[in-house]
Amino acid sequence: MSFDGLFTRAITNELSSLLKGGRINKIHQPYKNEIILAVRANGVNHKLLLSAHPSYARVQITNEQYDNPNEPPMFCMLLRKHLEGFIIENIKQAGLDRMIIFEVKGRNEIGDLSYKQLIVETMGRHSNIIIVDKNRNTILDSIKHVSFAVNTHRAIMPGQEYVLPPQQEKMNPFEAQEEDVLRVIDFNAGKLDKQLVSNFAGVSPVLAKEIVFKAGLANRTTLPKAFISVMSEFREHHYKPSITNGSNKEAFYLIPLEHLKGEAKSFDSLSSLLDRFYFGKAERDRVKQQGNDLERLIANEKEKNEKKILKLENTLEDAKKAEQYQLFGELLTANIFMAKKGMKEITVVNYYDEDGASITIPLEPRKTPSENAQRYFTKYQKAKKSVNIVKEQIEIARAEVAYFDSLLQQVEAASPKDIEEIREELIEGGYIRARQKKGNKNKQNLKPHLEKYRSSDDTEILVGKNNKQNDYLTNKVAARDEIWLHTKDIPGSHVVIRSKEPAEETILEAAQIAAYFSKARNSSSVPIDFTKVRHVKKPAGAKPGFVIYEQQQTVYVTPDEDMILKLKQ
Repeated sequence: MSFDGLFTRAITNELSSLLKGGRINKIHQPYKNEIILAVRANGVNHKLLLSAHPSYARVQITNEQYDNPNEPPMFCMLLRKHLEGFIIENIKQAGLDRMIIFEVKGRNEIGDLSYKQLIVETMGRHSNIIIVDKNRNTILDSIKHVSFAVNTHRAIMPGQEYVLPPQQEKMNPFEAQEEDVLRVIDFNAGKLDKQLVSNFAGVSPVLAKEIVFKAGLANRTTLPKAFISVMSEFREHHYKPSITNGSNKEAFYLIPLEHLKGEAKSFDSLSSLLDRFYFGKAERDRVKQQGNDLERLIANEKEKNEKKILKLENTLEDAKKAEQYQLFGELLTANIFMAKKGMKEITVVNYYDEDGASITIPLEPRKTPSENAQRYFTKYQKAKKSVNIVKEQIEIARAEVAYFDSLLQQVEAASPKDIEEIREELIEGGYIRARQKKGNKNKQNLKPHLEKYRSSDDTEILVGKNNKQNDYLTNKVAARDEIWLHTKDIPGSHVVIRSKEPAEETILEAAQIAAYFSKARNSSSVPIDFTKVRHVKKPAGAKPGFVIYEQQQTVYVTPDEDMILKLKQ
């Protein structure tokens, strides 16, 4: 839990320095638990993200792009009514709790001055965004409703009095002295980090572990000094915002987390750190919820075809026995006088064998010798005819496996908007039924969305993240002499450099993007083919997104997410 009370204090200070006195111009609710406020402050436009996501709750300035729904939710409409045009007078934290209060003022619909509080509680699955009438301390609404049946201490419902969450009887770490640390810590009991968490307000397990690590051999001398040293820096708002990549986990905090023993990346602000840390994480969670049924269907279809291939290969093995069936039929016909009805097998001389070896032929006891011979000739003809059919069916099934494998990769890299295009593709392919759509019927005629990047020399790079986008990019958007890239023999995105003669560095940057949006995202030395668009062809009747190409060259790159973020428009 990196977003603890002390981190909340730090982000409150950062937001206050940027937004205090700012005007709330627009309000959007792109997703169920997230609000975006467009705030104009000190001549600069800011996007303030308020998130009550159960796993990724946070408050920050964001530079990420969010797609807004055509019909704003009711909570968004209510916020617009009460907050648009209002001025942010103050931003404060309640004690050292994980909650930030935005105090705003403006004029209501009849022109009277009105004072509101927008309260964001970032408390895991209990996170919430609440708008309160400050004068009456009455809840106007909240992004999540909580009744007394769920929480006996307080109800978060329209019309209820706003009550702060239950206060924990913990010591303020900024007021503590070394003797206070010694008084509350039992060094004989062990688990020093947990003792710090349970005794000091705003301290999370991740910070407590870092303090114990900084103490070295933690004892009555070193631990209090390490604790006071860290708190002294935090009191003065001296931070080094960092994301630390440990051996088995990634975490962010106000300082590098040395106890994780990994590489730390520093940031200029807490908001830029949060944008980087949560890049893709919250979106992946939304995609998983939105596309869980698709992912399951695609995985099932892939598995079904893999099983089909195994059965067909067994059939093919049986079909390869065709010549043996023919031999049995001919030898049985030649020795028909030796066979009798009721025999289970017969041993005869194989006159095709140079050494004249004997061979045993299994028989159906209930059939006559001639019927047994005819049975082998029939099996021979059937097996012979089936070889080509089975081989063809195996190729079709393998193509289906490759297709669904590529779709799984696309779901993995998809945004919520991309998921709907994948769903449409499966509907068009007959794999799922079309849903009854409400609202704008022209939505289906919209052009596929393409992600845009800019190389170091400002060359535009376009990316298709699903088959609809790939087909549109390669066959409709790209010019014939522009450069097309794709992972070699690995499911991935089509990437196009909008240049006929791009610089070598631009090709390598585009190759990084192609590797990142592929199944080899977490691999190193990923082979990327590139060629001119004119050499890329879509075979007649091919699956969506499938192409063949020639005259390609290959480069090897290792995807670097930080670099790709820098290139993104």
